[in-house]
Amino acid sequence: MNLTPDGHHCDDLMHALTAFRRSCPLVHRWGTELARRLGGGARLLVAGNGGSAAQAQHLTAELVGRYRDDRPPFSAIALHADTSSTTAIANDYGVQEVFARQTCAHGRPGDVLMLLSTSGASANLLAAAAEAHRIGMTVWALTGPAPNPLEAAGDEALCVDAPVSATVQELHLVAVHMICEAFDQAVDGHVTEAGRRTDPAPAPVGEGIA
Repeated sequence: MNLTPDGHHCDDLMHALTAFRRSCPLVHRWGTELARRLGGGARLLVAGNGGSAAQAQHLTAELVGRYRDDRPPFSAIALHADTSSTTAIANDYGVQEVFARQTCAHGRPGDVLMLLSTSGASANLLAAAAEAHRIGMTVWALTGPAPNPLEAAGDEALCVDAPVSATVQELHLVAVHMICEAFDQAVDGHVTEAGRRTDPAPAPVGEGIA
């Protein structure tokens, strides 16, 4: 049976989603760990290029705003969204440094840097990962098929096994929403009337994920 282009697109997504489901425990753990760290005063830095930048900014919007139910805001910064900084850094230091320099400026030990890339080979994201590790941050990567350089550069990686960038990005958005779901579940029941987390305790400085 001949399928329309739209039909092929849906088939590609459904096929990749079947394999993606095996990543559910990892995504849930990321969301829970983010709630623990951000609730203890850490922050999330996120970056990507092109469509991946939009996915990254989607995540920070959900954490600073809200995903479903009302809750306190949490610190999450999309590094690519500061156009004045990114263009100034690119002009003065080169495009490869646009995220690394901002990671140096905003990152602290115990913070999390999440990097999104369909190829897993973007030089500016790899430079940011190296800078984050120098600081003592934890690096998580959302990429396309493994193996790839960003997978190797992160502490943990979710690699979407799909040959088309559009499918990878669509499943990155699924991952973003699942992270937010797990985040809100972890936050629920640990917020005082003043809007501050009382439990669990913040992560020790520089601690990675077991």
